[in-house]
Amino acid sequence: MKDGGHITLTLPPGSTATVDERGRKSLRRAWNQLPRCQRNLIILGITGFCVTVLLCLSGDQLLAASLKDVDTKAEVAPYQMPMPNPHHHPGVDKDVAKDTAAAPVPVDKKVPRAEPLSDKFNELVAYGEANSAENVVRLPETVAVALPPPDNNKEQDNGGIDILNNVEEPVAQDPSEPLSEGEQLDQAIKNPLTLGGVSFKEHLKKIKPLLAKGQHFHGATNERQSAVVAAFKHSWAGYKKYAWGHDNLKPISQYSHEWFGLGLTIVDSLDTMYIMGLDDEFKEGRDWVEQSLRFDTKRDVNLFEVTIRVLGGLLSAYHLSGDTMFLTKAAELGNRLLPAFQSPSNIPYSDVNLGDLSAHSPKWSPDSSTSEVTTIQLEFRDLSRSTNISIYEQVAHKVNEKVHDLEKNHGLVPIFINANTGTFRNYATISLGARGDSYYEYLLKQWIQTGRKDNDNLILDYMQAVDGVLTQLMRRTPREHWVYIGELINGKDFKPKMDHLTCYLPGTLILGHQNGMPDSHLILARDLLDTCYQTYKMNPTNLAAEISYFALTEKDDQDIYVKPNDAHNLLRPEFVESLYYFYSLTGNRTYQDMGWTIFQAFETHAKVNAGYTSMGNVKNTQSTRLRDLMESFWMSETLKYFYLLFSDDRKEIDLEQWVFNSEGHPLPVYPLKT
Repeated sequence: MKDGGHITLTLPPGSTATVDERGRKSLRRAWNQLPRCQRNLIILGITGFCVTVLLCLSGDQLLAASLKDVDTKAEVAPYQMPMPNPHHHPGVDKDVAKDTAAAPVPVDKKVPRAEPLSDKFNELVAYGEANSAENVVRLPETVAVALPPPDNNKEQDNGGIDILNNVEEPVAQDPSEPLSEGEQLDQAIKNPLTLGGVSFKEHLKKIKPLLAKGQHFHGATNERQSAVVAAFKHSWAGYKKYAWGHDNLKPISQYSHEWFGLGLTIVDSLDTMYIMGLDDEFKEGRDWVEQSLRFDTKRDVNLFEVTIRVLGGLLSAYHLSGDTMFLTKAAELGNRLLPAFQSPSNIPYSDVNLGDLSAHSPKWSPDSSTSEVTTIQLEFRDLSRSTNISIYEQVAHKVNEKVHDLEKNHGLVPIFINANTGTFRNYATISLGARGDSYYEYLLKQWIQTGRKDNDNLILDYMQAVDGVLTQLMRRTPREHWVYIGELINGKDFKPKMDHLTCYLPGTLILGHQNGMPDSHLILARDLLDTCYQTYKMNPTNLAAEISYFALTEKDDQDIYVKPNDAHNLLRPEFVESLYYFYSLTGNRTYQDMGWTIFQAFETHAKVNAGYTSMGNVKNTQSTRLRDLMESFWMSETLKYFYLLFSDDRKEIDLEQWVFNSEGHPLPVYPLKT
């Protein structure tokens, strides 16, 4: 025994190793002596036992976890839209609204139902009386719709393509976990033939109470309207005969002109035909859209042009006719346009390949036109409100927020913006004509579309911009005192040049005044309308040139003059649009007479055997130099605004209930969210 009190035990060398080695050898020998089949059965039994134990333990743990989640996790309400309101869809009656209110919500009972909202337009006060800082609230945020998976037990059609049920592989989705905005965007792009991860048909069934009801129009009621209808039918007949299914007609050479390969003239004309009561022509267009309009061609298109013409045309046709085929086509197109919004800055790229589902800046420049990226919001917001899918409105509204935060010149914006950096081009021109015009138009119209919320950034930016127009761009000619809107070259040097495109502004200004803007807006609207009319009357053809210039001093020979290279007329609608707004909002028939003068001028100088054509020179009745192109906006806008201008009912399209997009397509006004 040692000092520590421990007993020392000494074993013979190697004894432990010998025992272990013998045990292992004995077991190995016994195992090897068993038949092969017995060894396999033993291995299989042990494996099965282990797997069973693991599964039982995992199932218990999963069950416990799920029970815990049910008790603790809060449900997220889906993106809910207000019920159809007769104010916004006049075809909806009280019985439909009653059935809608009783429809079950396909989520947990804790989720509040969408309640029908009362008509608040009659409660509006003038903007100046309601414009206070206390009324500022955040714009409503929307979340994804949580939808259950499709019913796989339903019967399948064995025939051709079903536009309502043409499903790519649905994306699995947990209804209790709403997708993030990025996930919604990726899902829509990767599966353009679905909505919220399910087929169009399944989704439309779930939002049936929200679907639009068809409107009724009585057709032409007087000689002037009948003359416009005849002009439309002449244009349609030429297009149908020589350019059917193509974008535009060349009415002199009697051939087609292609741009995007999307049948622009057909889609652009749908709502015009419906409003005019041209049932046969509307059915021809409707059938072509259903059977032949495809969006999967690998071809670049312009985001702005396709949005205002095709997406806007489809949505307007849907709202007026109640035909959900148009909505499904619009939803697919909206999905295919979404890659444009995958830029670093939230400013969309200008060009999209609908087949490749890719997007990029224009090939000629790293910059997009400011008007183009800010003139898509009416359509994308309406697509969200119509489908109850929030992603379209979310990405479009981010453009508003980005542009709102940028520095401006008295509310005025340069005409170029970079999608990669999200900034305006330095020293770019400021203009209310080409590349800048509809930015200002859509500030006001979005505000109207969303219910006219006090102190919304949209209307604040609009008011600041009009103040900038009054102080920076408005001038009067030295002799006749014609009011005009010039440009700032390099963002600072005034140029007395006004595009015909700028003649949309009188209509926008009087629409704003009708909705509470100050009297200074109305005064500018009236003065500018007179000037725009003068640009028609000053020419022997009674048609306006594409661009007009204005005298700065009395040394100039004329107050208004046109340069030879700017003397063309493209059948544009902007001034007729403004005349329509003035007539609709005032009831003054003088504006009808002004429009009739211009319509007769088109009849005299633009009408040819196969349609109507643009011309190269409005300054000479003997040499108008016909240019052989009839763009889709002739039937979408110019003839539609003529028809509405000449209506005996100035509220045939009620501007309290509808807002026109930049291509003349009426979309419903939605109630203010509370």
